[in-house]
Amino acid sequence: MKFTINRSAFIKELNNVQRAISSKTTIPILTGLKLDVATEGITLTGSDADISIETTIPADDDNNTLVVEDTGSIVLPARFFSEIVKKLPEDTMTVAVTDGFQTQITSGAASFTINGLDPENYPHLPEIDTTNTITLAGDVFKELIGQTVIAVSNQESRPILTGVHFILANGEFLAVATDSHRLSQRKIKLPEANNADYDVIIPGKSLTELSRMIGDDNPDVQMRLSENQVLFVLGNTSFYSRLLEGNYPDTSRLIPKESNTTVEIEAPALSAAIERASLLSHESRNNVVRFSVNPTDKTITIFGNSPDVGEVTEQLQPAELDGDELEISFNPDYMKEALRSFGQAMIKISFTMALRPFTLVPTEEGENFIQLITPVRTF
Repeated sequence: MKFTINRSAFIKELNNVQRAISSKTTIPILTGLKLDVATEGITLTGSDADISIETTIPADDDNNTLVVEDTGSIVLPARFFSEIVKKLPEDTMTVAVTDGFQTQITSGAASFTINGLDPENYPHLPEIDTTNTITLAGDVFKELIGQTVIAVSNQESRPILTGVHFILANGEFLAVATDSHRLSQRKIKLPEANNADYDVIIPGKSLTELSRMIGDDNPDVQMRLSENQVLFVLGNTSFYSRLLEGNYPDTSRLIPKESNTTVEIEAPALSAAIERASLLSHESRNNVVRFSVNPTDKTITIFGNSPDVGEVTEQLQPAELDGDELEISFNPDYMKEALRSFGQAMIKISFTMALRPFTLVPTEEGENFIQLITPVRTF
């Protein structure tokens, strides 16, 4: 096996594949990067058994300046190989496999020889044989992941909550995540009629890595499902993830249908005020910010304190305020993450009672995106 390639083009794809390679895997060969070299191009594969990423560098793309002299396969130690490639001196590099899987990497005057592994021992990627493909705009899907993955649980005690619940029915795509303290739900209409019905749970960690790979050069993302795997296709890259097994809790009943107090305010303004209040709340053991609504003078007051440091009070004038007087406490970090997910939008916050969950929705198309936060009892 021997090829020469533009180093920058190779590093770009290497960085993507490395997202799936872990140094802590129980299967030693998975700490390696698999290279399959054919006349049509090079396929790089990385996997940690939960996530697998495969990408192809085509030979017919002039930017790659790929010249294949000998075809073949090899598995190379990913960490060393990556560090070597990134520090080579010239714009191009040559990789050649000699006897006993020894691999020589040369660029200009630099030459490295590292020990490879037998590619026959590398696990096969899952086969996803389905005719049902959902196509989503890359920027929309990236936004959907960012808005929901913030609410997944980090606690392995309830593994099902470490994923995002995806439901596809009647041409509508619904994504929900909750860690039992907060919830995020986003709904999008699929552009073309799609008769497929899906109900799957995708690990939050997988979606976070996928989101980092969706760039401007990925206008569309294709999603394909099998019994226990999901495949996302982004151009020349395939991203596989296992699905979580089990039944996701019914989250629809958690969202209040009515409210006694509503506040409309710009998300960035409220986010900045919560950020300031949390400077002190983070210093206290319970990390809580208090939020008080005064319908008489149409103001809201944000209060944070730490017994050791001091306290902060800030009053804001919302665009709209209706309903009953209310005082409620919550975790400011949950609130900040929820507010960030709305960008620059004007939002509507709906409260029922001081100890009942409250919702945040954009004032426009509020039915398509909901954040819910459970308050904290402070008395």
